[in-house]
Amino acid sequence: QLQLAESGGGLVQTGGSLRLSCAASGASLDYSVLGWFREAPGKEREGVACISSTSGSTNYADSVRGRFTISRDNAVVYLQMNSLKPEDTAVYYCAADRLMRWREVCGYGPSADFGSWGQGTQVTVSS
Repeated sequence: QLQLAESGGGLVQTGGSLRLSCAASGASLDYSVLGWFREAPGKEREGVACISSTSGSTNYADSVRGRFTISRDNAVVYLQMNSLKPEDTAVYYCAADRLMRWREVCGYGPSADFGSWGQGTQVTVSS
């Protein structure tokens, strides 16, 4: 069974950068669609970015496009976050699903309908 574990969160000043990692175990990420989501206090979970493990096609939320980059290297999925803003403060989660669900969970932007989730990592951006 696929397990996902996020790391790399922390406290950073406005304008700074962080790189989040999501390590997969128990199953391969080949033929998968992978995503990053975030949840701020009092708000719904928001899709941030998603990627196809085979084609490398990506989709981003408008709020992060041009600042965040999702990538994958074998069993690890990354989220490089630059030019961070206080409104980026949230718990960040990685997610995975079968590639056959690309259209449903990523084709029109990251959807929270992914099948597998990590436990999350806190990102706090100070002003």
